[in-house]
Amino acid sequence: MNERLHSVLAQRGVPPESLAEACGVDPKTVSRWLGGRVPHPRHRFRVAQHLRVEETFLWPAPQPRTGRPAAGSGAELVGTYANRASVPREMWLSLLREARKEIGVLVFSGTFFAQSNPHVAKMLAERAADGVRVRLCFGDPAGRAVAVRGREEGIGDTLAAKIRASLTYYRSLLSEEGCEVRLHDTTLYTSMFRYDDHLLVNPHIWGQPASANPLLHLRRVDASGWFDNYAQSFDAVWAGARPWTPDQEGMAAHGQD
Repeated sequence: MNERLHSVLAQRGVPPESLAEACGVDPKTVSRWLGGRVPHPRHRFRVAQHLRVEETFLWPAPQPRTGRPAAGSGAELVGTYANRASVPREMWLSLLREARKEIGVLVFSGTFFAQSNPHVAKMLAERAADGVRVRLCFGDPAGRAVAVRGREEGIGDTLAAKIRASLTYYRSLLSEEGCEVRLHDTTLYTSMFRYDDHLLVNPHIWGQPASANPLLHLRRVDASGWFDNYAQSFDAVWAGARPWTPDQEGMAAHGQD
């Protein structure tokens, strides 16, 4: 079953019959697509265009079953986006729902992560209840790295305030088994969003907010690829981060006032 196609149709409120009409095919053909059959390239393009979603999200390119991709071949690159806003909301939701082992988020504030999905904390708690390890790592609002980044973006203390506001969405997760929230004081070269073997990498360009920068969608092929290099850097930042203690953060913010 193509769960992503099912999900996008439901999110868009598009019945299979309407999709069949838009693509000029029989409704039974759409049923076969929903059942897992991969459409002809021209139909994949029409479906993606009609549903306003990336074709590679609905039908990721299959990985070779034999052999090993050549180093630097970009075999792990599923797709690219001009900026974070270009990533379909359905993709964020589907990757989160489909995660079975690990979800990891590394950001400074990650405000959009909660604002674009008001049920994100509930969904993360549900994944943790099913055995998924959830790790959320935000910038330390009182740290040097956040202060520097705020100056570079020309927003001063606003970044620290955004982090504190963003953290409030995740307070309920602190009591959930399998969920951890930490704060880092690290120069962050890229934001990362990991869902099992899928990784969304959002590089940071000097002086620009992360949301305005490109995003790469990677899928792990083997231990020598891009995916593992980024995953290892996530683990390194996580190891040096401190657990988030809301009460202490509130006292620190009050003291700064």
